[in-house]
Amino acid sequence: MPSGPRQRRAARHAQPAAEAAASSTRKTPITVGRIADAALQVVATEGYDALTIRRVAAVLGTGPSSLYAHIVNKDDLDDLLVGRLYSEVVLPEPDPARWREQILDVYEQIRDQYLKYPGVSRAVLATVPTNLDTLRVGEGMLAILLAGGIEPQTAAWALDALSLYVGAYAMEQALVQQQRKHPDQQWVLGREELLRRFTALPADTFPQTRRYAAELTSGTGHDRFEFTLGLIMDNLTRP
Repeated sequence: MPSGPRQRRAARHAQPAAEAAASSTRKTPITVGRIADAALQVVATEGYDALTIRRVAAVLGTGPSSLYAHIVNKDDLDDLLVGRLYSEVVLPEPDPARWREQILDVYEQIRDQYLKYPGVSRAVLATVPTNLDTLRVGEGMLAILLAGGIEPQTAAWALDALSLYVGAYAMEQALVQQQRKHPDQQWVLGREELLRRFTALPADTFPQTRRYAAELTSGTGHDRFEFTLGLIMDNLTRP
């Protein structure tokens, strides 16, 4: 068995993680899987800002030093957390005739995972993926794009752009939810109020905003999500 946490982390990325054997003692052993579960619990109940190694250790009823036997630092915890979310993503068999639909479906799954855990997409935006579950999803999406006839370089950069948007979208949704819980939430406007304010703007200064206020405020967040991903994908096959 690798002796240090860095060596264990490297081994975890080289082959599927194996849970520790059941301990003969009464205390449940700390494992990588239990750390990931506890981290998700913290984010789900308290938000991503509350996620620290000390907080995860408290959920597990142990001290931070017990976690350092399995992970290196907070970045490693983020990598583990993202991998756990991506392990829930179901990948389709690449179909050249349905590649756009397939990519959208995978990213909708990722989006929904992010939205279940407010702010967790920050971990994605700040982490270079090395977890095998994260890499599995990246491999699957790359295979879908290549099957659709997308050039390798274009496919690689498209995945980066799409992933950045999905992460940013989920982060925005988390921020709005957080602000709505704040006592002074007057700045979070509903569509009707936003529409009223736009149409009340001076016509000589904001003629287009007044005229197209309905279009500017239309659609749900998920409507705009699908529109943006479609906009990117529809341009991938252009010469």
